[in-house]
Amino acid sequence: MSTPPLVKPRHVEAVQIPVGSRTLTADLAIPDRPRGFVIFADGGAHSRLDARNRQLADLLGASDLATLVPDLLTEEEEETDARTGRLRFDVTLLASRLIASCTWAQQHAAMHHLPVGLFAIGSGAGAALLAAAQQPRIFRAVVARGGRPDLAGSALRRVLSPTLLIVGERDDHAVDLNRRAAERMLTDVQVEVVPGATESFEQPGALDRVGQLTCDWFRSRLT
Repeated sequence: MSTPPLVKPRHVEAVQIPVGSRTLTADLAIPDRPRGFVIFADGGAHSRLDARNRQLADLLGASDLATLVPDLLTEEEEETDARTGRLRFDVTLLASRLIASCTWAQQHAAMHHLPVGLFAIGSGAGAALLAAAQQPRIFRAVVARGGRPDLAGSALRRVLSPTLLIVGERDDHAVDLNRRAAERMLTDVQVEVVPGATESFEQPGALDRVGQLTCDWFRSRLT
């Protein structure tokens, strides 16, 4: 296993991404010489403000990977989701927005030629794998942390992207879901269980392990 990269200060730009009649807010960071590009797929609210997502985006940036961390739901949709809990599990909607975000980013001169990966959290794993199944030539690798890959349903068998599923040892339900999903996939797929970690990966060293696994996966598959 390689040593985690030294994290350097990054320039993060807040951007607006049009998706049909709506607009998504995202944080974009491009290193001086990017070797790949990772889009975050988080079905939860305010994904770009999540400290764990920021920490991982910093690590990926130190590996010369550009990152785009979008809020996949608008503020109005997040208010609706807070009441109903429905939109965060609408993987068809979220996948379409991942694809739209990628299309938008690739219009940037520094990004159009870069191989693209997806880093997913929770229900975003189902959306990321659905997007990868729909656009196999675009999305070259997928990593999910504590995810719900089962939400991709029958699309799991169409995923060609090498996929890493990371789960906490003490999150028994997620371990079972991810292993079952992996058995249905026909691509290069691995399940990594982080010792002692729960669903939130809040135990000392758990997120560091997630970061190391994620950076190694994307470095080897995207660069």
